[in-house]
Amino acid sequence: MRVIDDAGVQLGILPPFEALKIARERGLDLVEVSPNAVPPVCRIQDYGKYLYEKDKSERAARKKQKVITVKEVKFSVTVDEHDYQTKKNQAMRFLNDGDKVKASLRFKGRQMAHRELGYNIINRLIQDIGDAGLVEFMPRMEGTTLHAILAPGKKEPPKKPAAPKPPAPPPTQAAPAAQ
Repeated sequence: MRVIDDAGVQLGILPPFEALKIARERGLDLVEVSPNAVPPVCRIQDYGKYLYEKDKSERAARKKQKVITVKEVKFSVTVDEHDYQTKKNQAMRFLNDGDKVKASLRFKGRQMAHRELGYNIINRLIQDIGDAGLVEFMPRMEGTTLHAILAPGKKEPPKKPAAPKPPAPPPTQAAPAAQ
């Protein structure tokens, strides 16, 4: 098997018992890195330390992930203007926080005969939100519920104000020539 030591230097092709003997002399482990290679590749390393470093890097990667959740804002066909504004502001806040928003509207009883009223409310919400949210799923009916999903819009990096220019020095007047 091909053996690589803990410093990354290739020791060459050695029989397994000899590679294991070298690893034990150094107080390290012999770890098979690539079993399908011809010959198989093994590395002399501290396996416990390797697992610790691997776990640490995975934890750091998970910490940097942004978990996107779907928040729901429920409307009614008979929603009043103030309630609509409140729920629209709620949806804007969710989108600015980086969450997706599911806008749903449930039809009850005879309201099913006037689905266009529900579509008007959801489409108005989409128009009012504008660039803060991108429509991921256009409004569609599922049973008695009309819903649309909005994803957060792309945030532009805040523009830095231009540095103020230093004031121009006052023009110097030349002394009048003596006659």
